[in-house]
Amino acid sequence: MDTEVTEIAADIFRLSTFVDEANLPMNQFLIRGEEPLLFHTGMPMLFPSVSDAASTLLPLDTLRWITFGHVEADESGSMNRWLEAAPKSQVAHGAMGCFVQIGYLADRRPRPLEDGEVIDIGGRRVRRIETPHVPHGWDAGLLFEETTSTLLCGDFFTAFGRPVSETEHDIVGPALAAEDLGHATALTPALGSTLRALADLEPDVLGLMHGPAYRGPCSAALRELAAAYDGRLDSELQRLRG
Repeated sequence: MDTEVTEIAADIFRLSTFVDEANLPMNQFLIRGEEPLLFHTGMPMLFPSVSDAASTLLPLDTLRWITFGHVEADESGSMNRWLEAAPKSQVAHGAMGCFVQIGYLADRRPRPLEDGEVIDIGGRRVRRIETPHVPHGWDAGLLFEETTSTLLCGDFFTAFGRPVSETEHDIVGPALAAEDLGHATALTPALGSTLRALADLEPDVLGLMHGPAYRGPCSAALRELAAAYDGRLDSELQRLRG
């Protein structure tokens, strides 16, 4: 597999590998700074390709932080491979996720992050935003890079098919079509409000886990997705009420 490298904001790189069996791109994000940070590790089978791509941007042993949205094969599956490749690195994850999972899965003790906690990696400030069960996973969360206003969205806006690297076109329609096929999003009362709170950050770029980097009206896209999911939740509740 080949991993494509795209700089989506200053010193923020999308490392994208298309997996034919899943019909999905698997994206990791590398943020350069004095203490470089990786968001998503990829699945173990992707590690050779992704690590080769990352090594064109920096020596792997200089990686300091390894992060991800939630515990899942495509987000955290290669965690210990990266810890081995970067001996001075440490996993940083939400405090709840560290307590219930990563403290037992990682080869080195992780750093628990509280909601809203910022890691200053030198030149870039990365904020952890807790989003439990949104879009799925008890330990779910996202990262917001404050200096470039880049929101790393995890599984939001997942779309099947091989994407372009960057787009300004609609990402909501393809995401809802993918949801109809995969049903990956937990329809909870917190879903819409969480998306609207992310919109209030007014991001300039959305880094999608399974899609292109988005440079269109980011807040509007997040609010549109929130409204669509609120509508789906209302419809489901009405159905259950008979």
